[in-house]
Amino acid sequence: MVFTKIGKFRKLLKSPCYRKKLFFHQVAAGVEHEQVLSGLDCQTVIDVGAGRGQFALAARNCFPAARIIFFEPLPGSAAAFRKVFEGDEKVVLLEAAIGLVSGTALMHVSKKNDSSSLLPITPMQIAIFPGTGEVATLNVRVGRLIEFVSPEDLCPNALLKLDVQGYELEALRGCEELLTLFGHVYVECSYVELYEGQVLAEEVIEWLRGRDFQFVARYNTVFGRDGKPIQADFLFRRQESACAS
Repeated sequence: MVFTKIGKFRKLLKSPCYRKKLFFHQVAAGVEHEQVLSGLDCQTVIDVGAGRGQFALAARNCFPAARIIFFEPLPGSAAAFRKVFEGDEKVVLLEAAIGLVSGTALMHVSKKNDSSSLLPITPMQIAIFPGTGEVATLNVRVGRLIEFVSPEDLCPNALLKLDVQGYELEALRGCEELLTLFGHVYVECSYVELYEGQVLAEEVIEWLRGRDFQFVARYNTVFGRDGKPIQADFLFRRQESACAS
């Protein structure tokens, strides 16, 4: 399903919960992800790169009983997220990024917060998505997933979602100790270098394949004016997946 801006807005208005979050908090639920989430049976979701809670709202709608742990390193986005999910005891937000090395790292803050990255923003990103240029830098906390989440937190049927603007492979490597406990990985990847030094989609696919995750499908593809794909969301399923007992 391809969502136009008008189509997404109409879907948001049909849901009382989505409508409330949109009007009171100016956060539009990521309804474009519901097609993926509705096909899964998750009791735990780990969301790396939570933003202001766009994906989180869709995940909560699809998994009303799930425990969801979110990571968002930008203070402004984290503050907005907390307002959106105030009172939801099954939602945990941690102000941190996931990566290979523990400590702090320089975040390149975009004019549009959702385009901020631990990698420098390229001119191609700005040309394709106007208004996403860097406006500031900020030191943020970074750590491996296992520093924040225990194996017991991930059973059963855990989903790992990443939306980290070019930092996908580093974030996945930062999850590696716990990766076998996830049934699915859902990650945004690019076909072109939107951030300096980012790994492109094919290499992410190969890395996950080497860790027994099978590519399932591509969603929400963004195409350039030439008709070629720029980025998309990729769903992977762990082969013979089952949570460790």
